[in-house]
Amino acid sequence: MGLLQQLLRTKGIEKDDPGHGSGGLDRSLGLFSLAMMGVGATIGTGIFFVMAEAVPKAGPAVMLAFILAGITAGLTALCYAELSSSIPASGSSYSYTYVALGELVAYIVAACLMLEYALAASATSIGWSGYLNNFLSNAFGVSIPEALRSPMLVSGPQGLEIHAGHINLPPIILVVLCCFLLLRGTKESATANAVMVITKLAVLLFFCVVAYSGFNSANFTPFFNDSGWHGVTAAAGTVFFSFVGLDTVATAGGEVKNPRRNVPLGILLSLVVVTIGYLAVAFTALGAQPAAQFKDQEAGLSVILQQVTGTTWPSIVLAAGAVISVFSVTLVTIYGQTRILFAVSRDGLIPQTFQQVSHRTLAPVNNTVIVCILVGLVGGFVDSTYLWDMVSMGTLVAFIAVSASVPVLRAKGLDDPQGNFRVPFGPYLIPGLSIAACLYIIRDLSATTFTVFFIWIAVALVGYFAYGIRHSKLRGQEAPQAEGRSNLRGGRP
Repeated sequence: MGLLQQLLRTKGIEKDDPGHGSGGLDRSLGLFSLAMMGVGATIGTGIFFVMAEAVPKAGPAVMLAFILAGITAGLTALCYAELSSSIPASGSSYSYTYVALGELVAYIVAACLMLEYALAASATSIGWSGYLNNFLSNAFGVSIPEALRSPMLVSGPQGLEIHAGHINLPPIILVVLCCFLLLRGTKESATANAVMVITKLAVLLFFCVVAYSGFNSANFTPFFNDSGWHGVTAAAGTVFFSFVGLDTVATAGGEVKNPRRNVPLGILLSLVVVTIGYLAVAFTALGAQPAAQFKDQEAGLSVILQQVTGTTWPSIVLAAGAVISVFSVTLVTIYGQTRILFAVSRDGLIPQTFQQVSHRTLAPVNNTVIVCILVGLVGGFVDSTYLWDMVSMGTLVAFIAVSASVPVLRAKGLDDPQGNFRVPFGPYLIPGLSIAACLYIIRDLSATTFTVFFIWIAVALVGYFAYGIRHSKLRGQEAPQAEGRSNLRGGRP
């Protein structure tokens, strides 16, 4: 087999995913649980702290950035819905592209997912640090020393700055706690998730009500800052981080009752709830505070409530909600990363240590420890400024690959139209619009983001050609497959 054929070799569809037992998936999730799953996996990540990064880029027009990011996420989520119902396998977009586009593309997608999950976990843990300090300060009069809640590598006016002796300790503590829970094999039930989602929405509703009491329409003038529409698209690349998690609805397609109805409705419901929630928060936050004050503002939503009311108790309530919410999201995000690496290791593309599980807890111990160490180091020593756009870049590239997989899967005749969800209006319109929207947002990400991304992909490719291509489980299947194809050709009349 030639090199190109090796790079493009594809997996077959695994109807019985080992991660769900040999008997297949249990279709037990209804529409409400599905929608709550999508909302729960999304809200609690970026909205509590992404405003400090996005508003300086777009000004009040950041609201348009949320709409643009939401439309892009929704288009891609529909593509996820079709693929998840046709390919009920662990690994999400990695597994989908492995079946549709081949091994090399799948490996690159896996590298992008590391940016999405691992860096998202680091970024959320950093945001958690600010809200934790705000909560401790207002509730108990105790503040974490600056040197213990600020990173060593910081984005300054002249570029990268090194603050020797500084370490952001709270993110490291958070990741250690998450590691401990994951090693115990902790799982969340659908009921617990629904309760958590309602709590999150209640906290954000509380913010909107209180912040609106200090609303000033003059804060929206001018609506666009000096960057104009370019600032909106640049901000969309940043706030897109806040929509990471919507694909959870699609990845649960194999466990959903009546997937043709409930999967698309679950996607749309969760997307509508999340987008409306984000717009409401952005609208009231901008109305309560001038856009210029958002830059580098820690625990921004809590600070806004404190400024509006002149008291600390609303800030304490919001900070406590953020601490709990971000903790749970960080836990789930790290879990997602370990699951992706488990799937890649199972295919032989990375060392077997990532798929070894504890006989007692069934948790991938080595995998979890390695991921938590990396996430903790990034969260403890790197400024979040460098992380938001990298998460968005990794997610958007993975979304492009997923969208491209839909028409390819249909062209190969590998989709199952009977009982499964299919993207409306044919296999080209929605996936094409999704790809176009992703590219539109990507183009305005910073040059630094592009540089770091390409360096990361280059490193990943070195790993693939040094290890993955030689240890792939498909390598051992090539000879039997080639012989079978030869026999088929020979047997034709």
